[in-house]
Amino acid sequence: MISNLEKKIVFRYLKTRKKDGFLNIISIFSFIGISLGVAVLIIVMSVMNGFRSELVNKIVGFNPHVVIQSYEFLKNDEILNNQRLQELSNNLVYSNSGEVVLINKNISKGLLLRAYIFEDFKKLEIFKRLETNNKKNFFSGNSISIGKELSFDLNLSIGDTVLLMSPGGEETIIGNLPKQESYKITSIFDSGLLEFDQNVAFINLKKMESLLNLDKSTRNVEIYLKNPLNIENTKIEIQNIFQNYLIYTWADINRSLFSALKVERNVMFIILSLIIIVAAFNIISGLTILVKNKTRDIAILKSIGVLNISITKIFFLIGFYIGTTATFFGIAIGVLFSVYIESFRKILSNTFNIPIFPEEIYFLSKMPSEINLNSIILIAVCSILITSIVSIFPALKASKLDPIKALKYE
Repeated sequence: MISNLEKKIVFRYLKTRKKDGFLNIISIFSFIGISLGVAVLIIVMSVMNGFRSELVNKIVGFNPHVVIQSYEFLKNDEILNNQRLQELSNNLVYSNSGEVVLINKNISKGLLLRAYIFEDFKKLEIFKRLETNNKKNFFSGNSISIGKELSFDLNLSIGDTVLLMSPGGEETIIGNLPKQESYKITSIFDSGLLEFDQNVAFINLKKMESLLNLDKSTRNVEIYLKNPLNIENTKIEIQNIFQNYLIYTWADINRSLFSALKVERNVMFIILSLIIIVAAFNIISGLTILVKNKTRDIAILKSIGVLNISITKIFFLIGFYIGTTATFFGIAIGVLFSVYIESFRKILSNTFNIPIFPEEIYFLSKMPSEINLNSIILIAVCSILITSIVSIFPALKASKLDPIKALKYE
């Protein structure tokens, strides 16, 4: 417990006094350093969390959550009629994919084709993001749906015709020639991810199999889960059900990306924590000088019967108070900055004419931010713990002063 005497002495020593000018400067720098460290940590962690969440949401919304692929031949009834799979998923659809070369005038580009039956394609999230003149017939015949960015890059619009060339050939009287077919652009989609919009297109399943000389045995079953974020546990469960099939998820496809994000977030937390540690060492300096300046006061307190434990608590509480108030001030700044970070980004970009967080690099149109309560609690606990630890040594030193020697030399 803290007595009234201890509280009064603590707040008295925390007040600004002219003769303690240098000491106050150290205390101010300690406060500012800890506040900035906490604020920067919260901002960086919020941006990292926001970036991961935005990326996950876009990838999950655009890609199948789980793909079941057969080593030999896909047993349709075994998969589609599985009771447990139906409980886990919202949709089960057939698909196939392959790579072609898109040719438009004098420009050619490699393209990944994803093919569906129209009735299955209507169930997908990407169907809601289509720009088309006719959603009923856009997927029939030799029609293709391309990404928004690809349409900008190649100056294409709905109604234009492009040539798709298959890597596999077809036999003719003059030998084996690459198979080519003309396709009409009947819709344009916007996935929200630059890389996908530039490199992926959708066409009718039977048309793609004909173009690439594929048969039904190469088809996959795509699973769209009710809870795609709990992908690791769901994958294990599906693997136990279908042990003779190849199963991969959106997390497997993007494993390197999310592993890099996780490592980067952890490293940034460690590095930026050093700011708090460095600032906390200023508390040691400030308290040590305070103990030196208050040697006479400590001696008088001891001579009137104040216990060593009370002296320790007084100087510990001074450091604890500085660290705690600085931490909460830093949290307030960090949260405020994280909430309006996109506005700050625009102001800085316009002021200095520098592209901050360019879309072509980070795949996102705006700077994301997600304030995570657990991260804030972790940062606050670490900050207060560090400042508390560094406050112990000067506090113990103050309690060990000999009052007789202190009064003698004072």
